[in-house]
Amino acid sequence: MNKTMPVLVKAKEPFHFYTRLNLIEFTGKKATNLLELVEIMKEVPGSVIYHHTHHYLQQHLYLSPEPPNDFAYWTTYILREEELGEGIASIDLCEFSTIRSLREKIIQTIEEYLAKNPGTLRTAPPGGEFHFFKTITFILPTPYFASDLLEFLEVLRKITIHSIYFHMFEARLRLEKGENDFSRWIEDMLGEQELAREIAKLDPYTFTMEGLRAELCTLIKNHIPEKPTNVKNK
Repeated sequence: MNKTMPVLVKAKEPFHFYTRLNLIEFTGKKATNLLELVEIMKEVPGSVIYHHTHHYLQQHLYLSPEPPNDFAYWTTYILREEELGEGIASIDLCEFSTIRSLREKIIQTIEEYLAKNPGTLRTAPPGGEFHFFKTITFILPTPYFASDLLEFLEVLRKITIHSIYFHMFEARLRLEKGENDFSRWIEDMLGEQELAREIAKLDPYTFTMEGLRAELCTLIKNHIPEKPTNVKNK
């Protein structure tokens, strides 16, 4: 009786790994109270909201999350509105697939707090204003490609954490793809639906970037057949 040989699926289209470089730019806008904060949040581009909810993670890729949210930090420690700050900080970034929906949630949280707490509007002390910045991202191709899970794993082990960040965070939220690039390619090009779901279910905000790399490698390795001897195209 012939045993079915392990199969390593070959994708019709290889995965091309990209990376990114960021430039931080001051918008010239600043807020001294919550009303001003909300009004400016409504008009600035999404790159501003992205910066103030993600820049700590980008700048401190080796530190343990959860990264602080600038809006929550300013509200809590500058305006001393601890209840509101806690409400903003508790917003789960993983629940949002677009910057637009994340922006709306933060604004809604602030406006509901203001409606429940009419009266004196606290003002930031001189020098404590909220300054709005934006992240300008330059997307760059790397020389790395992968056509199957084994090649994907090998590349994943050596690419920079900036490349992992781009495909796991930026592509899903800022580029509004709705899911990370790794899950999409693994499901669409390799038909590995279970692995794609496992990666999609990860909360990347609870890992350091190296921790996220290690977790991704473990998940992928578990779906690679031992000593595959047969390769078929997807």
